[in-house]
Amino acid sequence: MEYPFQFKTKKSLETILYIGQNIQQPTFYHIAKIMYFADKMHLEKCGRFICGDHYIAMKSGPVPSKTYNILKAVRDNSSSFIDLKIAKQAFIVDDFLIKPLRLALTDYFSESDLECLDCAIEQYKNISMEEFNHNNAWETVNENSFIELKSIVSTFKNRYLLDFLYNPCPE
Repeated sequence: MEYPFQFKTKKSLETILYIGQNIQQPTFYHIAKIMYFADKMHLEKCGRFICGDHYIAMKSGPVPSKTYNILKAVRDNSSSFIDLKIAKQAFIVDDFLIKPLRLALTDYFSESDLECLDCAIEQYKNISMEEFNHNNAWETVNENSFIELKSIVSTFKNRYLLDFLYNPCPE
């Protein structure tokens, strides 16, 4: 079942920048992990993901699929990404290290977005790959598979959120 969120490309670009300017080693890996934990926190508090991305279980943990595609497009100079010119004006990629070229435009974020991003950044900015605990949601699917929203919500104390997300206006 698809996530009931719409992906926001420009907000994803600003999220990459925001995380990139707030951690010392903004690699693909760290940006993906911080986004995952910020999205989990935001989903539990507010009922949505920050950028509306969906997650794939990759070897090193959950990865925001469309955000990852943006990072790869900038690194590989891929013309398949529609907003490549805009992304390349925002940051460059050296191998897997992101180098912001400007500050993030925080007007794209709600107060709750920034609160969850800041909390995830603070909690996970210095953690190495080996120290990350991804939780059961990532472990429920095979590598390179879509992580169902119900798997992520099942890690929460309040599991009724899933009913609300798929049926916000019951009869």
